[in-house]
Amino acid sequence: MTTTTTPLPPKTERPPAVRRRFAAARPAAGFAVAALVLFAGAPLALSDFRLGLLAKYLCTAMVAVGICLAWGRGGLLTLGQGVFFGLGGYAMAMHLKIADAGPGNLPDFMQLYGSATELPWWWRPFANPVFAVAATVLLPMAVAAILGSFIFRRRVKGAYFAILSQALAAAFAIWLVGQQATTGGTNGLTDIQGFFGYDLDDPVNQRMVYFVIAAVLLLLIALARQLLHSRYGELLIAVRDSEERVRFLGYDPANVKLVAYVVAAGMAGLAGALFVPAVGIISPALVGIVPSIELVIGAAVGGRASLTGAVLGAIGVAWAKTALSEEFPAGWTYFQGLLFIVALAFLPGGLASLAAVVKRRRAGRRLAGDTA
Repeated sequence: MTTTTTPLPPKTERPPAVRRRFAAARPAAGFAVAALVLFAGAPLALSDFRLGLLAKYLCTAMVAVGICLAWGRGGLLTLGQGVFFGLGGYAMAMHLKIADAGPGNLPDFMQLYGSATELPWWWRPFANPVFAVAATVLLPMAVAAILGSFIFRRRVKGAYFAILSQALAAAFAIWLVGQQATTGGTNGLTDIQGFFGYDLDDPVNQRMVYFVIAAVLLLLIALARQLLHSRYGELLIAVRDSEERVRFLGYDPANVKLVAYVVAAGMAGLAGALFVPAVGIISPALVGIVPSIELVIGAAVGGRASLTGAVLGAIGVAWAKTALSEEFPAGWTYFQGLLFIVALAFLPGGLASLAAVVKRRRAGRRLAGDTA
């Protein structure tokens, strides 16, 4: 007696229109999940202290969004994002210190370190909250526009651009340290107590700051995604891959790179501004060479070409720094450098590309088996 088996029907593929709908729905679903985790899951699961740490990590993730745009898609290894982070942070901290001091009074550190009887002229505009908030974004963008114009029009790129941006971070930190009477020197601007009329010692207000930071992060991701999927995003990738071809087509690669650099600077400045009420301090130790490299490491480990990977990588590395540096204070820096080297040497696309790498290797083995 013989038995016959009925062959399975061939697997039918979804029509192109259905595939396009699924592809269009993925970003919305991703944003919904991220919003649910940030606005419901984290506040319910974490204590006030841990939620404050998460707010700090989310600020580094904002910088990673800009790094994804400039480096991941534009090929600009920005090792000086700490400068723009610091400009935004100091702009916000200056206003908050003036507000904490009260009308007609000097910030506490000026009374301690300096002999001035009134605010320096370049501090006075920051007493206006509108000016201060605008400066947190526009000041870093203006500095980036000026520097980028000189750098890109002279066709400086690659390692030379990275070294220049790193030297800028070092110079900025040194300048801050040397201006103790007006910037707080090595200590920076500390003991910030209020945030536009809200007492930062109140846990409820600290949670409000966290929610503001989470909302801004999602908005920056949406903005970056819109840029990356626009005609400009395609042009940015083309400039990264072949500047001469883009120039031959009539576009100026310097302008294309400048836009990415300026937008990334604005995102870093906004991150620095929100970091101040989340942590209560901004200092040269947070804006120099080492912090700038740490920001890049987070994006590299997670996946510099992927917005999701860059954000999660930045949060993960920032968390690891907090957790591991407490246990291994002397070895954390070496481990962090090893992370960067391994990510660039063995997994250039970061953890976000791991699934694609495994899939390609399996396909390669399958093809090799079939040909054998």
